[in-house]
Amino acid sequence: MTFDQWLGELERRHLTTLTASEVGRSLRALSSCYVERREKLVEGAALDGAGKRAAFALFYGVQHFLVAREIARALPVARADRIVDLGCGTGTAGAGLALEIGAARIEGFDISRWAVAEANWTYRALQLHGRAALGNIRRARLPEGGLVLAAYAVNELTDDIRHELRQRMLEAHRRGTSILIIEPIARRANRWWGEWTTAFAARGGRESDWRFSVALPERQRALARAAGLDARELTARTLYLFCS
Repeated sequence: MTFDQWLGELERRHLTTLTASEVGRSLRALSSCYVERREKLVEGAALDGAGKRAAFALFYGVQHFLVAREIARALPVARADRIVDLGCGTGTAGAGLALEIGAARIEGFDISRWAVAEANWTYRALQLHGRAALGNIRRARLPEGGLVLAAYAVNELTDDIRHELRQRMLEAHRRGTSILIIEPIARRANRWWGEWTTAFAARGGRESDWRFSVALPERQRALARAAGLDARELTARTLYLFCS
């Protein structure tokens, strides 16, 4: 299935019972969770209704796919046979990365049952060999070898879990695992970033800020306009620890 075909299937999946204007209003409410009320994310407020779930899948899910794909092209991220996607959401960031680097298998973990079902649908639709399962980041086993991805997930953790995850990731890197962290570019939202950058740099890691001039598809541009969001460019920041 091509990217455009996947987008068409995604729209049919989420606009059967909702109108585009309803999803646009839900996207406005969802974006406020990310910008103004981030404590609600830990409580699951981002996915607490059909409208917000559709908005997440149709806007942020597509955006995350494109961002991960562009990051893989720009770094470039080295080929990995296996990707473990922590806090996978609807699976799109991991899918975009896997397709770009030619990963043979992807494994996603998320605490949301809905997100896990969506991630498995994403993998099937894009013909990726993989599976998403219920599981929290604290308990997910990090592999030896391959690549661990945490896209838009680390910032949503509590401080103690985030610190523990950083130590586990550094240990996994010692065992031969590459690590890729993707987060929003806004520094205000990522107050922990400096400590992580220092720890990753000590291991030879790379920090990057990204601004990609990639036009979103028309549906996503329309949703952004309806929600009052600026979608003129794709932005992100990354931490990358490579293992050959």
